[in-house]
Amino acid sequence: MKFRLKMLLGATAAVLATAFTAHAETVLKWAHVYETSEPFHTESVWAAEEIGKRTEGRYKIDVFPASQLGKEADLNQGLKLGTVDIIISGSSFAAREYAPIGVTYYPYTFRDPAHLIAYTKSDVFKRLAQGYEEASGNHIVAVTYYGTRHTTSNKPIAKCADMAGLKIRVPDVPAYLAMPRSCGANTTPIAFAEVYLALQNGTVEAQENPLTTIEAKKFYEVQKHIVLTGHIVDHLNTLISKSLWAQLSDADKQIFTEVMQQAAERSTNIIAEREQALVATFKERGIDVAEVDKTDFEKTVMEKAAMEDFGYVKADWEAIRAVK
Repeated sequence: MKFRLKMLLGATAAVLATAFTAHAETVLKWAHVYETSEPFHTESVWAAEEIGKRTEGRYKIDVFPASQLGKEADLNQGLKLGTVDIIISGSSFAAREYAPIGVTYYPYTFRDPAHLIAYTKSDVFKRLAQGYEEASGNHIVAVTYYGTRHTTSNKPIAKCADMAGLKIRVPDVPAYLAMPRSCGANTTPIAFAEVYLALQNGTVEAQENPLTTIEAKKFYEVQKHIVLTGHIVDHLNTLISKSLWAQLSDADKQIFTEVMQQAAERSTNIIAEREQALVATFKERGIDVAEVDKTDFEKTVMEKAAMEDFGYVKADWEAIRAVK
């Protein structure tokens, strides 16, 4: 009788353990610095839910927006330390681990968002992404279009030389500084949260950002001109930590990759559509929106900012430019 009872209890425990294992979930942290209204967040939430569905609940991904888990530098460090599993971050941070991947920020590398997306499917991207993974351990699973960077100013700008002496706020990222400095501007690395006030009180006369940021931060209220310099086609990487990527099965790697790339594509389309609409919106508000000859700016940058000085490889840049 006792033997039968032990057998019964053992069988019951085995069934319960199996049931628990079948429903066990791994909880992951996905973090970024963007606001909840932005597509980088809304599509991350969609991806997290979709991965949960496709893995039948084996993975539950909590998304932390708006720097809840730290600034972008903190998130990159957290990915290394294992305190966060997935992040969205710019290639300027990836370049700190592997300089050549930052070549995508060199001015006028990409013709437009479509060129950027074509690059992410190319052999040169695979090679640069592999170099980054070998250097950092982290895996680039997707690339999202962030927006094309343009210039706003309180004085009209028709050509590169018109920027000579212009006091302009630019993030303290070498490749971001290349175009304004090549054109003779005086760059100032003011904190992003302080840019509106700095423009308003005249600490700086100009700044550069994508149209969506110019709209969201209302820079157009304190600037007279929007100059479509289009100097950088900006983008973000979706990164998976070394430890998470190593523990995923091949099937789950496929699911994570497919879903995150779909999310990146959805975000890219939203941003591109918003940008197209904003040109007309700014003009309706009475803002001067000016086209410029980009070849003038590009020629000056090429003459005065050698990409090798940034740690970039010219052959990589040429391969990216050749992508159709």
